[in-house]
Amino acid sequence: MYQCYSVYAVCAFAAIGGGLFGFDISSMSGVLATQAYMNFFKVHGRYRQGAITGSMPGGSFFGTLASSFIADRMSRKTSIQIAAVIWIIGSIFQTAANGVAMLVFGRAVAGIGAGIASAMVPVYQAEIAPKEIRGRVVALQQWAITWGILIQYFIQYGASFVDGGPKNPHQSTMAFRIPWGVQIFPAVLLAVGMFFVPYSPRWLAGQDRWEESIRVLANLHGHGDIGHPKVLAQYREIEDAMTFEREAGGSAIKVLTQPRMFSRVVLVVSIQMWSQLGGMNVMMYYIVYMMQAAGVHDILLTASIQYILNVALTLPAILFIDTWGRRPSLLYGAFSMMTLLFAVAALSATYGILNPRTDPSLDAVSWLIVDHPAVSRAIVACSYLFVCTFALTWGPTSWTYPSEIFPTGIRAKAVSLATASNWAWNCALAFAVPTLFETINWKMYILFAVFNLCAFVHVWLTVRETKGKTLEEMEEVFESGRPAWKGVSSGSRLDKLQRDIAEGRVKVNFRLRPRRYEPL
Repeated sequence: MYQCYSVYAVCAFAAIGGGLFGFDISSMSGVLATQAYMNFFKVHGRYRQGAITGSMPGGSFFGTLASSFIADRMSRKTSIQIAAVIWIIGSIFQTAANGVAMLVFGRAVAGIGAGIASAMVPVYQAEIAPKEIRGRVVALQQWAITWGILIQYFIQYGASFVDGGPKNPHQSTMAFRIPWGVQIFPAVLLAVGMFFVPYSPRWLAGQDRWEESIRVLANLHGHGDIGHPKVLAQYREIEDAMTFEREAGGSAIKVLTQPRMFSRVVLVVSIQMWSQLGGMNVMMYYIVYMMQAAGVHDILLTASIQYILNVALTLPAILFIDTWGRRPSLLYGAFSMMTLLFAVAALSATYGILNPRTDPSLDAVSWLIVDHPAVSRAIVACSYLFVCTFALTWGPTSWTYPSEIFPTGIRAKAVSLATASNWAWNCALAFAVPTLFETINWKMYILFAVFNLCAFVHVWLTVRETKGKTLEEMEEVFESGRPAWKGVSSGSRLDKLQRDIAEGRVKVNFRLRPRRYEPL
């Protein structure tokens, strides 16, 4: 069977799994304001909508926790295919939903698939990519998420004009069935296409399939030449790391709870938590409510601009994340998002009024900007800048960092815990935000601004720079004894090993079983 070995092509294709996450995020935002949706599902209370929206991230939470067991036993590649099949099943239930119960069930099932994919796609990408572009190709996951958000939103925007538009009280249910049905097709493409990409060489090594591992490395990084110095150097690094892990012994759970690893687990779980508590998904799930409160008239079109910005501004992050690094991205992002949220809160508090409840379409919010068009435009501008900042910083980095700082034997489980944190907070916010909009209104922005302040402090104290290091060098990065803000030495030992092999100072022998290598 044909196999593609272009690192960029393989990682970009796998990132379609991230696109499922994006479809999830915007799967509700474009239909919330349509009469078809409100009348068919009788969504008039904040708790019912919170349950519908939260059912998908709730399912994703459990899918994420299960993902590592599937990926360790059946491979990263197969776990992504299983995720796609589960997503297809859930999407079919959503499209055919005859009430809230069936819709919630379908969203929960699809969420399981999205959870598995969102956890294992970054792991697969990180284990495929060389250190020089690892951040870039793992960041493709975030770009795929933004494309998923954008595509789904515009499909919903177009479908909202079915039968006279979103304000028609007799609008057909096709206004929401069309976008929920269309999301089946990328999952079909992913499930089939993954047959034509290689297994992770590090997973193969972990299964003692050493010959397959070095052949995959050769095809990925040495143009098929097993004797290429870069291939041999990576192979030696992987074997050294595997040998160390096995000599250390213990189950994955035991290793994860050891102090030196547990601190990293807490770190990546926290990073994914802050990525949610920073407020971005509030902008994605409930942008309609935010625009209503700001007094925007053409809500769906105005909101669509931020989805376009989200896609466009993620691209520079992909191109330069391996240049400017992970730590500066997180610090700059937290500070900037905090500032913008405080600005929105100040504008809303100064110029807003309590909702007089004269317009039933505005019942979801309790605080409105009325007769202040300049203020409304300023709030919309702040929301756009917020989305741009997240796209440049936390969006790609929060997926890249957890996938690269753990040993191969526990990487899948550690990343699944981090991603479970993302989905758990995603689910909690999906339930909570409608209530926050109705109860504390503009003060909600202060709450998320404070979360960003806490994230800034936490990142400053604990996040270490990882750019330019191989996955096998993370032990040196985290066990150096230096404070996080002082960093570690630049450069990689892999480069020196590669030169030594090329110049004949180190000889590497490989066999089906782990082998020894000797200095000449």
